[in-house]
Amino acid sequence: MSSALKYIIDDKGHKTSVLVPVKTWEDLNERYKKLNKKLAVLTGIQQGLAEVKESRANGKSLQTLSDFLSEDNS
Repeated sequence: MSSALKYIIDDKGHKTSVLVPVKTWEDLNERYKKLNKKLAVLTGIQQGLAEVKESRANGKSLQTLSDFLSEDNS
């Protein structure tokens, strides 16, 4: 990533904004999108595991992976 960041500073010397080169911005956005997708997958897994734990605690039987994969969804 390019380090040619430029800061906008107010009268008191505090940084208020930053200018980022377009290439750096595009790279950051692409990384952000990928991380967001990973987060969605991991959150889904976490929710699924919580559902399994709750079902087991309540004595509810769950569908096996084999049964799920052999379902006819036509």
